[in-house]
Parts: sequence; C-alpha cells; structure tokens
Amino acid sequence: MTDHRPASPALLTDRYELTMVQAALADGTARRRCVFEVFTRRLPPGRRYGVVAGTGRLLEALEHVRFDTRELDWLADERVVDDATLSFLADYRFTGSMVGYAEGEMFFPSSPVLVVEGTFAEAVLLETLVLSILNYDSAVASAASRMTSAAIGRPCLEMGSRRAHEEAAVAAARAAVVAGFAGTSNLEAGRRYGLATIGTAAHAFTLLHDDEPSAFASQVASLGIGTTLLVDTYDVRRGVENALAAAGTDLGAVRLDSGDLAVLAHEVRAQLDEAGARRTAITVTSDLDEYAIAALAAAPVDSYGVGTSVVTGSGAPTCGMVYKLVAREGSDGVLAPVAKAARGKASVGGRKAAARRLDSEDRALEEVLVAGPDELVRGWSSADASLRGLHVPLVTDGDVDTRWIGADGVRRAAERHRTSRDELPRGARRLSADEAAVPTVTLRLGD
Repeated sequence: MTDHRPASPALLTDRYELTMVQAALADGTARRRCVFEVFTRRLPPGRRYGVVAGTGRLLEALEHVRFDTRELDWLADERVVDDATLSFLADYRFTGSMVGYAEGEMFFPSSPVLVVEGTFAEAVLLETLVLSILNYDSAVASAASRMTSAAIGRPCLEMGSRRAHEEAAVAAARAAVVAGFAGTSNLEAGRRYGLATIGTAAHAFTLLHDDEPSAFASQVASLGIGTTLLVDTYDVRRGVENALAAAGTDLGAVRLDSGDLAVLAHEVRAQLDEAGARRTAITVTSDLDEYAIAALAAAPVDSYGVGTSVVTGSGAPTCGMVYKLVAREGSDGVLAPVAKAARGKASVGGRKAAARRLDSEDRALEEVLVAGPDELVRGWSSADASLRGLHVPLVTDGDVDTRWIGADGVRRAAERHRTSRDELPRGARRLSADEAAVPTVTLRLGD
C-alpha cells in the first residue's frame, strides 16, 4: 500500500543532486567547503525590479530536510544511489550557513539574494528546493508589488487559490501579503502565517435562492450588515437596490465582478450616495492585474480582489533564479573562486557581499556587488554612509534564525518591502517597460 503521510522535503529535488553526491563521496570531494550563490541574470521583460520572497518558507523547510526510512527505502528500491550514499543521507543535516537579502527586499540582475556555505554534499542537495521556493514566491511577490503600487494605497486582496496547485496557493497568498496585499481568501495561509482572511459569498449563493432579495436577506442575517453583497448576478442597479433593502445604508460593501468596472463603479457610487449609503465601499474583482488596477485609479473603487494574475506572476511565473557554485575548497585546502564560462550563462566567481548605494534623499542609485579575496568579502562592512548593506544572517552553523519564519517573519518581510520599495528612484514604479530601475556595479576589495 502506498504511504500517503506528509513527506519530508528531502525528495523535492532532482535526481542528479543525489547522483552528484554519490560520485563526490566516492572520489573524496563531497566534504570540500563550498559557496553557492543564488541570483538572476536578468529581470523578466519589462520589469524594473524584483521582490525577494519565500525566504521564511525555505528556512521552515530546511529544518525538515531529512531522509527517513520511507525516503531511503524508496531510493534503495529504485536504485537511485548506492549503499554508501544511502548511509550518508540517513544522517543528513545541513550544518552550514546562509546569508541573504531580507525577505521583502528589492533585487536586480546579479543581486546575490542568497549565499549558501557548507560542504558540497550538504549544499548541493538544497539546490532544487531553494530554487523552487524562491523562484515561485519571488515571482508572485514581484507581480503583487506592481499591483499594490498601482493601487495607490487602496487594499488589494488575494483570491487566486482555485487557479493554482493547492500548496502553491498557500505560498502565493503568503508572498502576496509580503508585497503589500491586505488579506487572502485562503484559510490555510491564514492559519499558517497569521494572515487576514477575507470572503463572503459567490454568485452560487444568490442563484441558490428563489430571488436576489431573499439571498441578500439571508446573508445579512447570517453575517451582519457589515458584509459584502455581490450585486451583479442579474442587474447591477437592481442588485444595489436589493442590497440596500436588505442591509440599509450601513451596508459594509458591494462587489462588482463583471462588466465595465470603471463605468459601473461610478454608477454604483452615485446610486449609493444618493441613497445615503456614503460609507458603503465598492470592491471590484474579475481578472484584474496591475494594468487593470492602474486603469481604475480614477474610479471610486475602495479595494481590488485579484486572482489568476497574482498567483501566476502576472505573465512572469518565475524569476529565473539560478544556484551556482562560486567558490570551492581545492585539494590544497584553500577556498578558491570558480565560475561558469558558458556563452550567455557565464557567472562571476568568488563569494560576494551586497549593498545598495543611496542618494541624499535615500533613493537607490546603484546595486553594489562587493567582490575580492574571500577573507575580505566575508568580513566586509561599509564605513560609507551612502551604502546600505543587504545581506542578513539566515542560518548559522545549521541553526535557523527564527526571526524570518512564521507569522512574525511575514510581518517583518512586509515591512521590509514597504521600506525597500520606498527607496526606488522616482519613476521606477511605472508599469511601462524599461530597464532595471538601478544599475548593478561591482566594488572590488583589495585593488
């Protein structure tokens, strides 16, 4: 019988991670100290910045990367690796260290958003897990940031669960809140991460009843006059009339889910105001993205519900992040830089630190990569007040920094995002296609 208990994240990886470990164990290089770096070579077309998200989820997963009997038995049965490798995996624990950009931080091409240091065998096994979490969550957060920016202070609400894998839906809700969304319809995301949850009724509830007035009366009786009534199942104007008849002028909100939202919002606002329901809010849904939200800037809309677009990265469902070996211990015991030279996929060898140069108004001027001899980069801190260091400790000798996980981690990430986005140069948040908001430059130590 198949065992359907929740699995360790250990096998959420690619086969070649384990076969590399097998070969490295056999030739004696598995325990060489290594430094891996996560970065993206370019932003998606038209994007001016990215948002780091998923760090907290990664750290939560890291503590559970264990090869237990179930995983080991399957690997043995499938002959994925040999007995010596199975023995190594049975005792696997990540005892290395990680530093990286704080979750919620902006990133740009070549930004070293995560630096992983440990033995080759320990660190290489994390490659796929790291990238699957950071690529997806950062794609969602990057799209969500464009939406909350376009909303100009009006709340955005995440409601895309039905458009994603059930676990991706939880991750997407979390990432959207990191980037400024006010709440989510996903209850599991609310439970895990302390997110505000939202939602009242769909068209099905109205259609269930003999008529719209009885549906609205039922909803108000159950949820109170502060509820949100969906008024476009039949005729919008009649729907608003029925909503006010059911709840009175203290009705919390009405929702529009179809039609020309800008025109309808103006018409509904006028109708509500004329009836004396000036405090009744208008929320709009229906396939919104950042462009649709921006187009509604002049409409009397109070909040936006976003589904498909946010959970799919609004056309950019991955950030293209890669996990590259940039330094490794040689046979002489010295840590030396290494780099990939393949055309179009070249990397820059050596450990790198990162900072952002700010002007006198605390606006970003440059993304600064700090390179040079390993001992200088590892201990680097800037005496230059215009440089804000970007790397924070995440894991130290296998111990996870718990500030970045759970509900507190999400709140901290959302605050980091607000502060970091406020540093962008003027015009960087425009939705028109352009280059990265700031250039990436290198500061080489020891020159």
